[in-house]
Amino acid sequence: MALVLCTGTDKALLHTRQYILETAGHTVVTVTNEIALLAGCKEHTFDVAVIGQSTGPKMKRRIASLVREHCPEAKVLELYEFHLGREIKDADSWLATPTDVPKDLADRVSELANENGGAA
Repeated sequence: MALVLCTGTDKALLHTRQYILETAGHTVVTVTNEIALLAGCKEHTFDVAVIGQSTGPKMKRRIASLVREHCPEAKVLELYEFHLGREIKDADSWLATPTDVPKDLADRVSELANENGGAA
């Protein structure tokens, strides 16, 4: 399964996302700030980086940039609110939230990890 970096500002959403992904068999590291993100990238080689929907547009782009620089192996999955639209133009994939079926998140992460040659 995939090693997933989950970023976000809402701890309840992060916890829910972590539960969904871990239930699907993925290993998840959650971060809520830039320092933790950089530390995570130094310690792990992530398959997928999930950028949460509650993060503001400017910060989403900043996180994506940091992931591309410090975790270049990771595929970037942007979660976004449908009415606000996508912010990360060079993301590897996008998923509108809330999804009707929480399994959609785990499925999308598995797809991206498989593209990366992961064992998801």
